[in-house]
Amino acid sequence: MNTPAQDVWSSIAQTPQYQELLRSKRAFIFPTSIFFIAYYFALLVLVGWWPDLMKKPVLGPVNVAYLFALSQFFMAWSIAFVYVRKASEWDKQAKYILDQQELGGGISAKH
Repeated sequence: MNTPAQDVWSSIAQTPQYQELLRSKRAFIFPTSIFFIAYYFALLVLVGWWPDLMKKPVLGPVNVAYLFALSQFFMAWSIAFVYVRKASEWDKQAKYILDQQELGGGISAKH
């Protein structure tokens, strides 16, 4: 037997708006995670298989490997910045879904 909270959750989880929210999150999180993991391991692969390229000096004693490693910090910050903006949109969508549920029943087709 379901509790009232489980019934409410089940009705929310079946709405098209909630399904769209999940789709939107997956469409951002999975590709972004895969990109960053590939970007992270690219440094290891490049240093291991093309050490001469990575040893090439760029600015005095600073070589390509150091610049690539430094770029990973900027990439992480950039991804975090974009994620925070996207999460704000998702929070608004979630609030709309919950507000509609609290208003009594259902979510209009307009949103």
